[in-house]
Amino acid sequence: MTSKEFTEQIVLGKIAVLALTAAGANAVDHTNVQGSVTARKSITGGDNDLMWEYTGTGWITYLGETDPIPDPAEQFEAVRKADLQKNRIAWLAPPAPLNNTYTIAVSPANQKKYGLAKLSDMSKVPVPQRTFCAEPEFFSRNDGLRGMLDKYGLKYGSTVPSRNVMQMASGVIYNAASAGRCTFGEVTETDGRIQALDLKVLADDKKFFPNYNPAITVREPVLREHPELTEVFAKISPKLTTQVMRDLNSKVDVDGNDPVFVARDWLKSQGFIK
Repeated sequence: MTSKEFTEQIVLGKIAVLALTAAGANAVDHTNVQGSVTARKSITGGDNDLMWEYTGTGWITYLGETDPIPDPAEQFEAVRKADLQKNRIAWLAPPAPLNNTYTIAVSPANQKKYGLAKLSDMSKVPVPQRTFCAEPEFFSRNDGLRGMLDKYGLKYGSTVPSRNVMQMASGVIYNAASAGRCTFGEVTETDGRIQALDLKVLADDKKFFPNYNPAITVREPVLREHPELTEVFAKISPKLTTQVMRDLNSKVDVDGNDPVFVARDWLKSQGFIK
């Protein structure tokens, strides 16, 4: 079992490892791999067997599609079918209802100062103050910064000068946006620091960002050998709502708890492990 390196992925990875172990599997913990592409290659290359993956990431980043499908269920079925055909990677149904979509957040002070409520309002901010904090992966992704700016009538390098974009680790962005070091901070919808820092999320009024509903992805030969994997996660996934995930993430990023204990306590509270 592997995962990417950010908090939510680590918590989800630990949930999977503990659930598999409780079900009698010999689950080996390879969570906390840097970067989506690296973690994905460990699955397609056979070094790992399972990983929680997001529908939007699968569709745009791995399968090379350019247009997300607005309906979450249709998006899941499309990525599920295509990934199995092209890469022999199976997506276990159902996906979790949580939507870890990218979004842009601002401090309450900047929201009030510039009258910001939706992403279309980014153009209201004068160019010198039209600054962004973004992690390197968001900067380079097709469904990331440049695509978002184009969708909303802005252009990286001109109406958003390159000097206005500060690349930094995701954990730093929340405090930087809260403190006003940048006007706009790239965040994810399920992060607990949004509510802890009272950040204001801007509505994606032109529907640029895809749905990012996570599901267990598994190498097809492994699923064929162990079809019981579907049953293990069919009960867990529906419980993982956006608010549940935001609370779990907050226990790590705000309260300082260890992801494995957060995962364990949640599984216990839901009756999945003893």
